[in-house]
Amino acid sequence: MSEKKVKLSRRNFLLTVGVSGAAAGAAAMVAKTPGEAAPQAGDKGDKRATRGYQASEHINNYYRTTKV
Repeated sequence: MSEKKVKLSRRNFLLTVGVSGAAAGAAAMVAKTPGEAAPQAGDKGDKRATRGYQASEHINNYYRTTKV
């Protein structure tokens, strides 16, 4: 009888893990949706104000070492 109870406990554990994983995924999707948040102080919608990608010396060294 205890063997049957152990199997049920494992099933309940796996069910709980699956449901909590799905709930976490749903919560992450809801958090990503844009809301009516107040704009930040430095955010004026001008993308030219950001620096973007900058290839520096250490990045160029990394690229050089990864060449096959």
